[in-house]
Amino acid sequence: MTHLRLALYLLSATTLAAPIDEAYAAYARGDKPVALQRYRQLAEQGHALAQFNYAMMLRRGEAGQTQEDWLVWLEKAAAGGVMNANYVLGLAYERGDGVPVSQVLATRWFKLAAEQGHTEAQLDLGTQYFLGRGAPKDYAEAARWYEKAAEGGNMGAQYLIASMYEHGDGKPVDIAQALMWYTAAARQGDPAAKLKAEVLARSRP
Repeated sequence: MTHLRLALYLLSATTLAAPIDEAYAAYARGDKPVALQRYRQLAEQGHALAQFNYAMMLRRGEAGQTQEDWLVWLEKAAAGGVMNANYVLGLAYERGDGVPVSQVLATRWFKLAAEQGHTEAQLDLGTQYFLGRGAPKDYAEAARWYEKAAEGGNMGAQYLIASMYEHGDGKPVDIAQALMWYTAAARQGDPAAKLKAEVLARSRP
């Protein structure tokens, strides 16, 4: 790339980044009207992250009251590939937040976010499979997603996958793996995991 082309590229990148940075800065300093205006402008131009932030400001009532079209903007952000938008839509359908409760749709959105690496979505998706809620009951699939979330550092998932290894739910019984994951959760402050790890450690030959 020539120096001229590089300079033009950097100028273009700076120009594109500046408006969203201005919106972040306005929100950080507590100037919500300005942040809302900037996010709205960018959202209308198709900026997916701005669509997500604008949707969440509307959802939280930061435009004065909760706006009914927050879900419209959230869906636009999800279509634009924003991982957190997929997860929040999953929560909305799980809880009936602005939409009718639908565990099938909750599972669909959780899965999209989980596949993007969202650990809370991986945990929730695992639970959907574990309970057979919005998806066929499948302990092996539940264990697969719990383990992914555990590997991503999610304490709750670490405890759950440890239990599955301990009891052989969706995984072959493997006390070494169970102990490893209980210990990982205990290190993050889970008192029940600490007790389980101590019991398993004492019971091992």
